[in-house]
Amino acid sequence: MKYDDASWHYEGDYPADLPDENAATHIGMFVAWCIASDLMSDEAKEDFAEDMAAVKARQMTGRDYLITNCDEKFYSGDLSEQGNQFAKDYYDGEKSKFVKKYAEYMQDYCDIFNEKAEKAGFEYASVYHVENSWENYELVAKMLDGRFAQWKVMNYIQ
Repeated sequence: MKYDDASWHYEGDYPADLPDENAATHIGMFVAWCIASDLMSDEAKEDFAEDMAAVKARQMTGRDYLITNCDEKFYSGDLSEQGNQFAKDYYDGEKSKFVKKYAEYMQDYCDIFNEKAEKAGFEYASVYHVENSWENYELVAKMLDGRFAQWKVMNYIQ
Protein backbone atom coordinates (compact mmCIF):
# COMPACT_ATOMS: atom_id res chain seq x y z
CA MET A 1 0.00 0.00 0.00
CA LYS A 2 1.29 3.45 -0.86
CA TYR A 3 0.61 5.98 1.89
CA ASP A 4 1.99 8.99 0.08
CA ASP A 5 4.06 10.05 -2.91
CA ALA A 6 5.67 13.44 -3.37
CA SER A 7 4.68 13.39 -7.05
CA TRP A 8 1.02 13.36 -6.03
CA HIS A 9 1.68 16.79 -4.58
CA TYR A 10 3.93 18.44 -7.18
CA GLU A 11 1.95 17.18 -10.16
CA GLY A 12 -0.95 19.59 -10.08
CA ASP A 13 -1.69 22.82 -8.28
CA TYR A 14 1.79 23.02 -6.78
CA PRO A 15 3.46 26.39 -6.12
CA ALA A 16 5.63 27.30 -9.11
CA ASP A 17 8.17 29.04 -6.88
CA LEU A 18 9.15 25.86 -5.02
CA PRO A 19 11.39 22.93 -5.94
CA ASP A 20 9.65 19.56 -6.22
CA GLU A 21 11.49 18.29 -3.15
CA ASN A 22 9.35 20.52 -0.92
CA ALA A 23 6.42 18.21 -1.70
CA ALA A 24 8.24 15.54 0.32
CA THR A 25 8.81 17.57 3.49
CA HIS A 26 5.67 16.50 5.36
CA ILE A 27 6.18 12.88 4.32
CA GLY A 28 9.83 12.96 5.32
CA MET A 29 9.06 14.32 8.78
CA PHE A 30 6.69 11.42 9.40
CA VAL A 31 9.26 8.93 8.09
CA ALA A 32 12.02 10.49 10.24
CA TRP A 33 9.79 10.08 13.28
CA CYS A 34 9.15 6.45 12.32
CA ILE A 35 12.90 5.90 12.07
CA ALA A 36 13.48 7.54 15.46
CA SER A 37 10.60 5.54 16.97
CA ASP A 38 11.86 2.20 15.63
CA LEU A 39 8.77 1.64 13.49
CA MET A 40 10.59 0.79 10.27
CA SER A 41 10.48 -2.66 8.69
CA ASP A 42 13.31 -5.13 9.19
CA GLU A 43 13.98 -5.00 5.46
CA ALA A 44 14.28 -1.20 5.47
CA LYS A 45 16.53 -1.37 8.54
CA GLU A 46 18.78 -3.83 6.74
CA ASP A 47 18.80 -2.05 3.37
CA PHE A 48 19.14 1.50 4.65
CA ALA A 49 20.87 1.11 8.03
CA GLU A 50 23.52 3.73 7.28
CA ASP A 51 21.02 6.38 6.18
CA MET A 52 18.70 5.59 9.10
CA ALA A 53 21.64 6.15 11.43
CA ALA A 54 22.29 9.45 9.64
CA VAL A 55 18.66 10.49 10.21
CA LYS A 56 18.90 9.57 13.90
CA ALA A 57 22.14 11.57 14.14
CA ARG A 58 20.47 14.46 12.28
CA GLN A 59 23.00 14.33 9.49
CA MET A 60 20.23 13.54 6.98
CA THR A 61 16.64 14.80 7.08
CA GLY A 62 13.66 12.52 6.68
CA ARG A 63 12.90 14.24 3.38
CA ASP A 64 16.40 13.48 2.08
CA TYR A 65 16.05 9.88 3.28
CA LEU A 66 12.73 9.58 1.43
CA ILE A 67 14.15 11.04 -1.78
CA THR A 68 17.39 9.04 -1.65
CA ASN A 69 16.05 5.64 -0.58
CA CYS A 70 12.35 5.57 -1.40
CA ASP A 71 12.02 7.39 -4.72
CA GLU A 72 9.87 10.03 -2.93
CA LYS A 73 7.29 7.36 -2.01
CA PHE A 74 6.10 6.15 1.39
CA TYR A 75 4.91 2.52 1.31
CA SER A 76 3.63 0.05 3.86
CA GLY A 77 6.76 -2.02 3.16
CA ASP A 78 8.80 0.73 4.79
CA LEU A 79 7.18 0.12 8.16
CA SER A 80 6.95 -2.57 10.82
CA GLU A 81 3.59 -4.16 11.60
CA GLN A 82 2.93 -1.66 14.37
CA GLY A 83 4.16 1.21 12.22
CA ASN A 84 1.71 0.18 9.52
CA GLN A 85 -1.18 -0.10 11.93
CA PHE A 86 -0.50 3.42 13.17
CA ALA A 87 0.07 4.86 9.68
CA LYS A 88 -3.08 3.20 8.36
CA ASP A 89 -5.16 4.68 11.18
CA TYR A 90 -3.54 8.11 11.35
CA TYR A 91 -1.56 8.98 8.22
CA ASP A 92 -4.01 7.47 5.76
CA GLY A 93 -7.02 6.92 7.97
CA GLU A 94 -9.68 9.38 6.89
CA LYS A 95 -12.35 6.87 7.93
CA SER A 96 -10.58 5.33 10.93
CA LYS A 97 -11.98 5.54 14.45
CA PHE A 98 -8.77 7.25 15.49
CA VAL A 99 -9.06 10.05 12.93
CA LYS A 100 -12.74 10.53 13.75
CA LYS A 101 -11.83 11.00 17.42
CA TYR A 102 -8.63 13.02 16.96
CA ALA A 103 -7.32 14.14 13.57
CA GLU A 104 -5.49 12.95 10.48
CA TYR A 105 -1.74 13.55 10.12
CA MET A 106 -2.01 16.25 7.46
CA GLN A 107 -4.58 18.16 9.50
CA ASP A 108 -2.34 18.06 12.56
CA TYR A 109 0.68 19.02 10.43
CA CYS A 110 -1.15 22.03 8.97
CA ASP A 111 -2.48 23.05 12.39
CA ILE A 112 1.02 23.04 13.92
CA PHE A 113 2.47 25.27 11.24
CA ASN A 114 -0.54 27.56 10.98
CA GLU A 115 -0.23 28.12 14.74
CA LYS A 116 3.52 28.68 14.47
CA ALA A 117 3.03 31.20 11.66
CA GLU A 118 0.23 33.00 13.49
CA LYS A 119 2.39 33.40 16.61
CA ALA A 120 5.20 34.81 14.46
CA GLY A 121 2.84 37.15 12.59
CA PHE A 122 2.92 35.61 9.14
CA GLU A 123 1.11 33.03 7.06
CA TYR A 124 2.58 30.20 5.00
CA ALA A 125 1.71 30.55 1.32
CA SER A 126 1.04 26.79 1.30
CA VAL A 127 1.77 23.67 3.31
CA TYR A 128 4.71 23.12 0.95
CA HIS A 129 6.40 26.32 2.14
CA VAL A 130 7.16 24.80 5.56
CA GLU A 131 10.93 24.66 5.97
CA ASN A 132 12.60 21.26 6.07
CA SER A 133 14.42 21.92 9.35
CA TRP A 134 15.14 20.01 12.51
CA GLU A 135 13.40 22.77 14.46
CA ASN A 136 10.19 22.12 12.53
CA TYR A 137 10.71 18.37 12.81
CA GLU A 138 10.77 18.77 16.60
CA LEU A 139 7.28 20.30 16.49
CA VAL A 140 6.03 17.41 14.36
CA ALA A 141 7.80 14.77 16.46
CA LYS A 142 6.25 16.09 19.66
CA MET A 143 2.81 15.98 18.05
CA LEU A 144 3.45 12.46 16.68
CA ASP A 145 4.61 11.22 20.08
CA GLY A 146 1.33 12.41 21.54
CA ARG A 147 -0.81 10.94 18.77
CA PHE A 148 1.06 7.63 18.95
CA ALA A 149 0.45 7.46 22.70
CA GLN A 150 -3.27 8.18 22.13
CA TRP A 151 -3.39 5.56 19.37
CA LYS A 152 -1.78 2.94 21.61
CA VAL A 153 -4.31 3.62 24.38
CA MET A 154 -7.18 3.41 21.90
CA ASN A 155 -5.82 0.09 20.62
CA TYR A 156 -4.88 -1.32 24.04
CA ILE A 157 -1.17 -1.45 23.17
CA GLN A 158 1.48 -1.04 25.83
